[in-house]
Amino acid sequence: MSLDISGIYPPIPTPFGIDGSIEFNYLSQNLNVWNKFDLAGYVVMGSNGEFVYLSNDEKVDIVEHVRKNIPKDRKIIAGCGCEGTLETIKLCERMAEAGADAALVINPSYYKKGMKNKRVLLNYFSQVADASPIPVVLYNMTGNTTIDIPNDVIVQLSRHPNIIGMKDSGGKIAKIGFICQECPGFQVLAGSASFLAPAMCLGAVGGVCALANIAPQQILDMMSFLKQGKIPQAFAIQKRMIEPNTAVTAGFGIPGLKHALNHLGMLGGELRGPLMKHDEETTRKLEAILRKAGIGKVLQSLHNVPAQVQVAKL
Repeated sequence: MSLDISGIYPPIPTPFGIDGSIEFNYLSQNLNVWNKFDLAGYVVMGSNGEFVYLSNDEKVDIVEHVRKNIPKDRKIIAGCGCEGTLETIKLCERMAEAGADAALVINPSYYKKGMKNKRVLLNYFSQVADASPIPVVLYNMTGNTTIDIPNDVIVQLSRHPNIIGMKDSGGKIAKIGFICQECPGFQVLAGSASFLAPAMCLGAVGGVCALANIAPQQILDMMSFLKQGKIPQAFAIQKRMIEPNTAVTAGFGIPGLKHALNHLGMLGGELRGPLMKHDEETTRKLEAILRKAGIGKVLQSLHNVPAQVQVAKL
């Protein structure tokens, strides 16, 4: 295996200023907090990073900044999927130069009818993997693309020497189990904390969890219990985290995640248009969900704690 991607990865958001510019100082401060947890690394320029609203130069700049502000042993899985094959390959090359360890590649989706052709998907991912200087992680994100990469396509792609795994955000446990069964050595990451425990029970090696941005220790504890075979303890956390996870993903989306970060003492920053902040009633609902789940304002105190100090569990 060329690269071990097991573990927990927050798909980090991109903080913007009021004028829409990237607030690199905010990003540095957030990384200073996240670095204090035993995370495997970060997904940078995923869906939560507002990937589609940034230029390729901005995407590369962010990856370079993250690389300079995290420990050397933390991995960066960088979003590289574009609508065109050549553009995706070029971005993979630039992300590798910027310090990314792996390329997260979503399938094109603008020409949906064409992208539902298995031969087209196989050709696209294979050409990207052939040319990418860093390993490729498939990104199955049906919620955004409306395309669920077929199981047999994934099985074929898993045999490519430069395609090492898949982030699956669809939440179909049977699909995850099938891929883990049919693709030995192929690393599957659950694309959400809402189904992390059952996915890992079926063979997933970790997760890319938006909730890990605001509740990293709970997610890490869940994974630790699973590895120890403490299934009831793991599922107790799993059930408690379903509601807040839904709130910062499908429920309230990126505006909800950024508000949650701000509410918990971190720096979510502004949104880049056309996304907009939620109204006060919606934000109150979100804050109530966070309180109910036991996700309190404890991240704020970590801003000034040295990274090597063991922090208290959230």
